[in-house]
Formats: sequence, structure tokens, C-alpha cells
Amino acid sequence: MEFKDYYQALGVSRDASAEDIKKAFRRMARKYHPDVSKIENAEQKMQEVNEAYAVLSDPEKRAAYDQLGRDYQSGKEFRPPPGWNTGFEFTGPGNSGAQTADFSDFFAELFGKQMGAGARHAHRRTRGEDHHARIMLELEDTYQGASRNLTLRVPRMDDRGHTLLVEHEIKVRIPKGVHEGQVIRLAGQGAPGSAGAAAGDLFLEVHFNPHSRYRIDKKDIYAALPITPWEAALGATVEIAVPDGQVEVRIPENSQAGRKLRLKGRGIPAATPGDLYLVLEVVLPPATTPKEKEIYQMMAKELAFNPRQIQGV
Repeated sequence: MEFKDYYQALGVSRDASAEDIKKAFRRMARKYHPDVSKIENAEQKMQEVNEAYAVLSDPEKRAAYDQLGRDYQSGKEFRPPPGWNTGFEFTGPGNSGAQTADFSDFFAELFGKQMGAGARHAHRRTRGEDHHARIMLELEDTYQGASRNLTLRVPRMDDRGHTLLVEHEIKVRIPKGVHEGQVIRLAGQGAPGSAGAAAGDLFLEVHFNPHSRYRIDKKDIYAALPITPWEAALGATVEIAVPDGQVEVRIPENSQAGRKLRLKGRGIPAATPGDLYLVLEVVLPPATTPKEKEIYQMMAKELAFNPRQIQGV
């Protein structure tokens, strides 16, 4: 996907004020509007201008775009990194499919998805807007529950019309059993209401940091379980650490690498808990000493085993 340089599309510098951006948009609109322009591809140019203005005229979108795009150049192959928008506190419900249908794939990838619960009470004019943000937690948080101090960044407009990121810290209680994509609601921690009306709420969309051992798939957890060749062949019972403690696992005899052992209910401890899947990984002992080599030579002679014949290789 091609990176879109919205500043270049409007012909403004990256430190342009909100007023500069508005003037540039009007100038470009007079130049490319398909009803009046004689320029070739005027309609496409106007669409690009509209897309650029939709981002740069919105303080929240502009702040996120600036953070994401500072190391990229126009025309360069681009993929937003996982969790790129973590920690940004947005207002409103995001963009619907209808709002983003006329814009590029680049725009839709960044802003075309609902990034939170959105404003549930937009019809009540004096109530504060709801905010939403994406947060990253550790897997252990969902097994034990936790309290976390999180830093969120809120875009604000300064007196000169420039977008700034203002950080603020919140303390959040992470309930046991929270799962990927779940939304935690913090009542009254959104935008303040007007004329003494109630403040909006803050909705935190939960995601997990990559783990060195476990892979998370919705409410299920996957992990590799290293075993010896004799444990795989003869069967065994081994004790291993899992996210919520220690557990004994029975390895069936004649197990092959890649076999999955399911520990029911040992995944994410939600109301309906997930499962923990252990993927067997047969680890061969080294053959460095004379004795070790002798054992392997004896196995080669006595077993006469050829895995390539089994697989038809």
C-alpha cells in the first residue's frame, strides 16, 4: 500500500496552522473542482484533496497521522505497524464505511475502522462527549487482574492553530478475565459536559502485548511444549508452568511433533473461559560425545526407521 503525503496534497508544510490548511483546501478546491476545472484528472485530484483535508483539518486524525507518518515518504510501500494507534484518546465513534468509501485504502486502513465504543449519547447536547482509546496489556493481567497507570495522549489545538499532544495519566483496574477486543468503560472520564451536565465516558479497547511464550487467539492460548524423543514415543507425564500456575500434562505414547494437547478451561479466564493448547515440539539430544554417537548409531541400526517413506518423499 502506498503512503499518502497529505501535506504534499494540500501544498502546505508539516507545521502549517489550522487556518493555513483551511486556506490551502479552498485554493485547491477552486483549482480542481470537477464542475469548474479543465485540468485532466481533476475529479481524482479533488478526491485526494478532500481526503487530505479530512485528516489534516481534524486535530485527532492529524496528530495520529503525524505520529505514524514522520518516518515515511510519499510513494514508499507502507503498512501501519501493529498497535500504531495505542494510547491515542479519540472522541466520537470514528468513521463509518459510508464516510470512508470515497477515500483511498490508505485512509481506510488508518481511520476507517471503529476504534472504540463511540459517543452513545450524542443526541444529548449538553453531555460531554465519550472518548475512546486502545490500550496494551500483558497476558498475566487477565489471569490475575491488576491495577495499571496508563498514559494517554489527547490532541489539542494551541492558540496558533497547531495540533499538540497532551499526555495525561489514568489509573485503571483491569478485571480478571478481560479478553482481546473487550472494552472497559470508565464512567465520567471522557470530555466534560457543558453548563454543569455530566461528563462523557472513556472506553478503553483491550489488546495484549506479544508474549515470549504464549500466542493469544481470542480466548484461547497456544504454547509450544518441548519434549524428548522417548517422551514422545513412550508417553510420559510432565509438570509445566502455565499462566495460572503449575499443571501435570500427560503425553500420549507415539506422539508426533505438532500434536496439540488441549487443556480445557485453562485459557483466558472469562465468563466462558478459553482453552490452553500445548503444541508438542520434539527436541533431539545432541550427538557430540562418543557415547551419544554410539546410541544414535544403535538406533539407526535397530529401528531402521525412514520418515521419508512414510510421507512419500
